[in-house]
Amino acid sequence: MSTPAEDPAARARVGYLGPEGTFSEEALLASVEEGAVEPVALATIHDAVIAVSRGDVRWSLVPIENSIEGSISVTLDLLAEEAESIRIVGETLLRVRHCLIAAAPAELSAIDTVLTHPQVPGQCSEFLRAELATARILPSTSTAQAVRSVVEQGREGQAALGTRLAAEIYGGTVLREGVEDRDDNETRFVWLGRAEESERPALAGGQAGAWKTSVLFWGQGAGRPGWLVRCLDEFARREIDLTKIESRPRPGRIGSYMFFADLAGSADEPRVAEAIAGVGGLSEQVRVLGSYRAAAHG
Repeated sequence: MSTPAEDPAARARVGYLGPEGTFSEEALLASVEEGAVEPVALATIHDAVIAVSRGDVRWSLVPIENSIEGSISVTLDLLAEEAESIRIVGETLLRVRHCLIAAAPAELSAIDTVLTHPQVPGQCSEFLRAELATARILPSTSTAQAVRSVVEQGREGQAALGTRLAAEIYGGTVLREGVEDRDDNETRFVWLGRAEESERPALAGGQAGAWKTSVLFWGQGAGRPGWLVRCLDEFARREIDLTKIESRPRPGRIGSYMFFADLAGSADEPRVAEAIAGVGGLSEQVRVLGSYRAAAHG
């Protein structure tokens, strides 16, 4: 799909999981200078990824990992399927604070239904068990959509877990703030751009963090003893720190897995490039999902 030439003076369009008021929007607004980009709310993470590959937006910001619930599997799977045309070009960390929101003031004892994104209940399990043990938990496409639905429907007994920003946008009432299990609850978001796009988003506070690289690999040898150890040894003997590694099933292949790894350093560094090439020699396929500056905690 061809895209019209962008006006250099125009703000770059950045996709995120909408509607307005999601944690994705909070992360986006917190990580760029005010007015630097044009946020574009999209219905799903899939839409946010596809919008980049189609050129509808210059970048998208999508969640990839939560410090309590772990990785966002849909994002990993989309990166595996769309990695030929998309690269990770940056990352952002957001301190996550959940609120219980209703259409109007209400006692917690009157709440029988809670709407939210499926990733959220596990981050608020202690509050839900202690305060809303009998309430039904229903899924929504995003926390903001949950808040919007609750406010629009206006049904007594119904509430949403979402952001204070969403409550302000849609006119909801915050019944309880800070209902997450841990004060250090963080979500990691990655900035996605087209592989041929050399420009990176100008993040607030600069990009002074250490370089890190995300890779994906799999191979026929995965079923043989020691294959994964040999792959990881390519990094270990070059003293390259792996900051994360996990497996995901390959689509349509029971018993076959792909491995995602984050490692310290840029793919342009000789030792990192050599290690990736070494893994490539052992694997059916290895892909560099991107090299980018690590975000600072806090």
